[in-house]
Parts: sequence; structure tokens; C-alpha cells
Amino acid sequence: MRLVKQNIERDGSGTVTLCPQEPEDMWHAYNIIQVNDLLRASAIRKVTTESATGSTNSTRIHTTLLIRVTNIEFDPQASQLHINGKVSEENKWVKVGAYHTLDLELQRNFTVEKGDGWDSVALDIVQEAVKQDKEGTVPAVVMQEGFANICLITEYQTVLKQRVETTIPKKRSGRSGDHDKGLEKFYQTTLETLLRHVDITQPRPLLLASPGFTAQGFQKYILEEASKTGNKAVLGNKANFVVVHSSSGHLHSLNEIMKSPAVLSKLKDTKYARESRYMDEFLKLLRNEDGRAWYGHTEVEKAAEKGAIGPGGVLLINNSLFRSQEIGARKRWVGLVDRVKDGGGEARILSSDHESGIRLEGLGGVAAILTFPLEDLDEVEERDNVPMNGSEEEKVMVI
Repeated sequence: MRLVKQNIERDGSGTVTLCPQEPEDMWHAYNIIQVNDLLRASAIRKVTTESATGSTNSTRIHTTLLIRVTNIEFDPQASQLHINGKVSEENKWVKVGAYHTLDLELQRNFTVEKGDGWDSVALDIVQEAVKQDKEGTVPAVVMQEGFANICLITEYQTVLKQRVETTIPKKRSGRSGDHDKGLEKFYQTTLETLLRHVDITQPRPLLLASPGFTAQGFQKYILEEASKTGNKAVLGNKANFVVVHSSSGHLHSLNEIMKSPAVLSKLKDTKYARESRYMDEFLKLLRNEDGRAWYGHTEVEKAAEKGAIGPGGVLLINNSLFRSQEIGARKRWVGLVDRVKDGGGEARILSSDHESGIRLEGLGGVAAILTFPLEDLDEVEERDNVPMNGSEEEKVMVI
């Protein structure tokens, strides 16, 4: 993502103009743009004109529209972002109040003005999006006999590129020929599919995972095919092929794959691996039951209020919480992040599109490793609480 222009005042008002340059930039745009924001981008609008004789003629014109965002749809596999909204600025072709869908495109600028101002989390997302020293994408094939998931592990998400399914005859006593032919056909189809999506000659890890010996057999097939065709680039890159065990060929097995020592040694400095380590450390402390690991909205907020997520402490919060359409809810979590940072603690916003973020989602989306132990944060008490939606008072049970 390229930062074209940033004009933000101290009170958070103003605009940011960005230019997406690669498919993953659409993921960043999805996290930046929120419902109620103003978005200016190029658009194609169908215009119907009527002649003096009553005949009509429809043409598609290119224009620039400013809309107030009402809905956002993101397709992670295609990296496409569709944004619906009401036109907020009249031009020659469109009246104010008309609905339109903007499809953001690569190499075309878009400008965002926050409906409630730019807060610290939104500005951090922009800084991450325009960061130049991005970590490389790691391809992975998670497979079992007759079934393979080809995916890309990026810095911020795991993208399933394609699923391969073929039928392999079962082994029968004294007749393994049909099974072997079926397995070879499966390897051939998987390799052809992999090569359509991934350049396996790049000097980066290629993860091959399966139960049993399926992944090991696939690695052998890749190298044999490279030898037959004289593909020296693939043969020269074989040291980066990492074969690991997984309990199944399904995508959720990536979580255990990322814990493999062989994978950790290759990916130890990537954002994905760091997030996994944070979650592993948190769960280890939670099992110890020594009061240094807490999860849940109320518990973590109480820990922050007591200054327990200070130097050496870590707040883990899922980025999906910042997509809330309720103004009060987003402000609540932004305030929590700011409070932890101001107190010297570390705030890590985990991607809900990675396995670590999915695990955190199962804990309510918020967890913390404390600087010092606290007890009884989950005791039940009844008290008046600050309204969570900023509009009406309510009494809650703190659990």
C-alpha cells in the first residue's frame, strides 16, 4: 500500500489517501474502512439518457464518487473489496442519497474520512499497511491421500488458494497397482495446481504437511519431476521444502503445523509465528493457574484498571473487535489498547484470519498476560457499569 496523502488534525478529523498496489492491500483496506466513514474512489456508473423522441440509451461512464459507507463485503480468496453506501456529494451523473457500490481496484487511489475521527488503532493500521519492509508470503500444502489444501500464509492472513480432491483406490491384498497409480495421479494434480498459484523456485520455505507419509511422498514426487524436466531452480531450492506431520489434511491443522520445531526454525521471525508464540505462552500460564493469565472482556479491563498489564505484560486483542458498527464498542477497545500502551505494556492486535486469532476468538477476543498476578478477577459482583454503547445505562453481572 502506498500512502499518497495524509491530512489529519490533532482532533482526529481529516483524510487519508491510499493506493493499493498488491492483492493483500485489500485486506488492509478492509480493516481501515468502517461503516459510517466517507469514502471517495473511482466508480463505473450506468447512465440512461432519453432522447426527444422518447428512445433511451444506456452507457457506462467512469466517475469519482463520495459515499457514506453502509456495508462492506470482503472476499479474502479473490482479494476483492465491495463497499456499499449512499452518495454524499452530487455530481453530473449521480444525485445525493442514491446508493452505489464501490469496488476498490489495484493502482487506483481511494480517500477515507473517518465518521468518528481517526483513533490510535486506525492510524496504526494505516502505518502497518504502508510499511515497506513486509515479510514474505509462505506457501503451504496441507494434505492427506486424495485431499490437499493449497494456501498462502501472509503476514496478516491465511488464504486458501485452491482445494484438490481426487479418488484413490484402496490398497487390496496383492494388488497395490491401482492405489499407486491413483496416488501418483493425485500428486500430479496437486503439483500442477500448486505451480499455478506458487513459484516454488523462490528461496523461501514451502511447507508440506500430512498425516502418515503423504507429504513426504509428495516432496519426492516434486523432486523426481524436477529431475526429469531438468528444472535446476526447483532442485536448488529443495533445502527450503519443509515436511512436517499433521493430524489431518484440513486447513485447521495449520495451527499444529506452526508449532513444529522444523517450521518454527524457518518462520521464527514472521508475524504469524510471533502471534502463535504469544497464544502458546498465554495458554501455558493459564494452565498454571497462578493469576498471571486472564481472558474475557470484563476481566482484562479490570486487570488494566489495576495497572497489571504494564511493563512485561501483554494485551492480546482480536482485530475483529475493531470492526464493530457500534461507536461505543470500538471506542471501548481503542481505549483499552491506549491504556495498556500508556502504562508501558505491549498491545498485540491479532489477525482473525490466522489460527492464533481464531483461538483468541474462542476466548472472547481479549486476553492478557499480566505483569504481576491477580486473583478473583472473575468473581461475581453486581455494580453499575459505564454504558457499553454510550447511549443507555444498564446493570451488568461481572463474571
